Amino acid sequence: MTLLSVVVPAYREADTIAEALVRLLNVLNGLARPYEVIVVSDGNTDGTEAIVQDLGFPCVRVLHYDQNQGKGYALRHGVHHSMGELIAFIDADLDIHPEGIARFIEILETKDVDAVVASKIHPDSKVNYPVFRRVQSRVFRLLVELLFRLDVSDTQTGLKLFRREVLETCFSRVTTSGFAFDLELLVLANDAGFRVVEGPLEIDYKFSTTTGGSAVLEMLRDMTRLQRRRFSGKRDGTWVPHRAR
Repeated sequence: MTLLSVVVPAYREADTIAEALVRLLNVLNGLARPYEVIVVSDGNTDGTEAIVQDLGFPCVRVLHYDQNQGKGYALRHGVHHSMGELIAFIDADLDIHPEGIARFIEILETKDVDAVVASKIHPDSKVNYPVFRRVQSRVFRLLVELLFRLDVSDTQTGLKLFRREVLETCFSRVTTSGFAFDLELLVLANDAGFRVVEGPLEIDYKFSTTTGGSAVLEMLRDMTRLQRRRFSGKRDGTWVPHRAR
């Protein structure tokens, strides 16, 4: 049976990482499928990596480097060290319920698609988060639709499942490690002809993280740069990655 790799980027998650991993492993143990979990400690100084190691879970590996590099870098690092043909991303906090991984595997395999990404506006999603975040998310989705015409409406939620080929094809083209990482990856996958669909999720914000004004401006700058690079690359034939098969 196909090995599943779950990559968990972690930055300053010492207070919650143990609970998050226990909840994740409870779901994975019920899949009747071989799996590995790779926790990437993204320049932590709060002992996150030591907590993971002390838990002693045999199917969990922790990768640590000293300098914080951003979520995108952490995901690439984890995928580089993974072995699965199916690769899931899930945030290390307690917001997203990992039960969605099981459902995403079912969608990916029964519908014969290449990737499933969580969507807060999927009709089966159960989402609890503040009005400001809802408005912020809605505006971002409208901008993505206007600029990139993707088949998915929610690019930023921290639960995704890919066939390995998607990441091997697209990762080398991704240039950002910040907030726009997910968007750039999905734009590349879409333009390469991979079939990406949305799946439901259950999310209950604990308000452990915030998206401030500087982060919003950074995302807007990244989106503009991505749109320009995509347009230029399509014009000169350097944009669309070639699939491995």
